This record gives sequence, structure tokens and C-alpha cells, in this order.
Amino acid sequence: MNATNRDLTTPDDRWRQSHLGRLMGLALRRFDERVLHLMAHDPNVPLALSNLAARDQIAAAHVHITRHLQVSGSRLTELAQAAGMSKQAMSDLVTQCEAWGLVERQADPHDARARRIVFTATGLLWLEAFRQAVTQAQDEFHALVGDDVATVVMLGLEAYGAR
Repeated sequence: MNATNRDLTTPDDRWRQSHLGRLMGLALRRFDERVLHLMAHDPNVPLALSNLAARDQIAAAHVHITRHLQVSGSRLTELAQAAGMSKQAMSDLVTQCEAWGLVERQADPHDARARRIVFTATGLLWLEAFRQAVTQAQDEFHALVGDDVATVVMLGLEAYGAR
């Protein structure tokens, strides 16, 4: 039996559940769930959106638009690229967010053939609620692990994610 086969048959496979990628994924899911929960209970978020968020109809995927849409607006291709999604998947999210009144498609003033996605007035309220929820979730993270650990985690993730 060579070393590779021996490593695969080792009964201790805890590494599969505790590697960096899995831990980051779990942490991201927890963070996004907390942000959406806070947004669902924000009195400045329109009731219809609060109800959608409270019933888990708004998912982390919808947060991609909130995270990546420029306040001045973005083209669909720019938005998809920033979110790391296909243009088709982003188009589906934009259509859904459009139906909820968060965004709208407008003519691009620089290119008559193109459309820009922009926040509506309701979308800007949603964006502010997102900012406040992210701030609170980060504060909670700092309180849970301590400022020193939180700073090291932030710096480490920033360095790791830099291209």
C-alpha cells in the first residue's frame, strides 16, 4: 500500500469537516443569516420586504445585489462579474428584486443599447438597512471573539482574498 492509499483509508477524517474552506463557508452563512434576520426586523424596511426576509424568501443570493450594485447603478454584466455569478443567474435575481421594488432597469445615458440597474427609493432604504445590519453583525462578531481575534480574522481574510 502506498502513502496515498494509506492516507485515504485512515479512519480519522475529521479534516473534511474542519478545513479552512468549510469553516469560512459556515461563518459566511451564519453572518448572512444574521444580517437578513436583522433586516427583517428593521422598522425602516418596507413591511412587504420584511415579511419576505422573515419567511426566508430573501436569501443570501439576493444579498449579492445589495453588496455589489453601485449606488449610481451598474450594467448587468458588471453586477454579475462583481458578484461572481453568471449573467443569466444575475438577471434572474434582478428580475426578482425588480418585482419587489428594490431595483429598476433604466436606459444607460452613455450607451443607448445598454440598460443600467439602479436602486429605487425602496432599494435605498433596503441598502441602508443592510449597512446597519452588517455593522451590527460585525459588532456581535467582535463581542463574541474579542477585538484582537476579530482584527486578526479580518486582516487574514483580507490578505487571503486579495488578488
